[in-house]
Amino acid sequence: MAPLPVEVFLRGIPASFQWPVKFCASTTFVLYILSLLTGNASQVDRVWTFLPTIYTAYFALLPLWPSHAVMPLWPYTPETVHPAVATIYSPRALLMFGLVLLWMCRLSYNTWRRGLFNLHDEDYRWQIVRSKIPKWLFQVFNLTFIAIIQNIILFLLGVPTHVAAFQQPSELSTSDYILGTLGLVDLALEFVADNQQYSFQTYKHSGVHEKNEWPGARIKWTQRDAQRGFITRGLWAWSRHPNFLCEQTFWAIITLFPLLAPESPKLALPLTSITELWPLAPSLVLCILFYSSTRFTESISLSKYPKAYSAYQARVAMFVPFFTPVWGLWLQLLGKKETVDEVLFGQGKVEGKKTD
Repeated sequence: MAPLPVEVFLRGIPASFQWPVKFCASTTFVLYILSLLTGNASQVDRVWTFLPTIYTAYFALLPLWPSHAVMPLWPYTPETVHPAVATIYSPRALLMFGLVLLWMCRLSYNTWRRGLFNLHDEDYRWQIVRSKIPKWLFQVFNLTFIAIIQNIILFLLGVPTHVAAFQQPSELSTSDYILGTLGLVDLALEFVADNQQYSFQTYKHSGVHEKNEWPGARIKWTQRDAQRGFITRGLWAWSRHPNFLCEQTFWAIITLFPLLAPESPKLALPLTSITELWPLAPSLVLCILFYSSTRFTESISLSKYPKAYSAYQARVAMFVPFFTPVWGLWLQLLGKKETVDEVLFGQGKVEGKKTD
């Protein structure tokens, strides 16, 4: 099948966004009201694992939905959507949906075992923000960033699948197979990073090694590791946040599916306007969010472990592991590498404050 003309794609955008926009607005309203009623700002966090999958599923499965909603907020494909899109599944969109479904299963499992689906649990970072600013200002923050902006970001993560659904390829391309493979590898690495962190936290708080750890997380933690207070072994010896790196990379891969497809118009380089970056918006916005969030998280870690965590920042890259050997070489030239490595990776007996 020949790719749809660009004008057909543009005509279809408003109609195909009708249900997702309604759903996003309704979800934002409900979650904000729940945060007020419960005094807990983490309501969005509890559905973060599902919402991108819901938007992705809607776009990938446009031919499945009825032309009219059978009940409030029931997904539907408006009659004004192009007939080809409304009746024929895009194999590229289905592949993207499959990857996002795996992403959801991984994140939901990690969220569940950490007890974060508990309705009384709140992200510790919101508690710190609440303690530092006036109550009225926190409510403004809760409405604008926690409720509205985060829900918009979750909606944006489904947009690449929307684009893929309208491209209507008859079969998967080489780029689809390559990106699909990279997506699976990325999810596997993120799963390992999650398991290593969970294994470390379990040992840190219980002093007991779990007998049935997942492969990749069977690390013999020591009292020195627990006293240090934060994980520095496994993937975490190469990146301070390998899970965050994989998360950002995964959504970059999802964003690239329609952009690298043969049906996609190529970006002209150099870019002459910021509006030309709109296809990259989902991954760019998420990266900005993760970078800002990580800086805030690290400021908290630095206040708890000032000497050790500052050494960690100097020795190990925040995200990209390729920079870690460079930082190590730089510290070696300064004559500090051996001391820093002992603080971060040493296993000798250490006296210090009890970790929390």
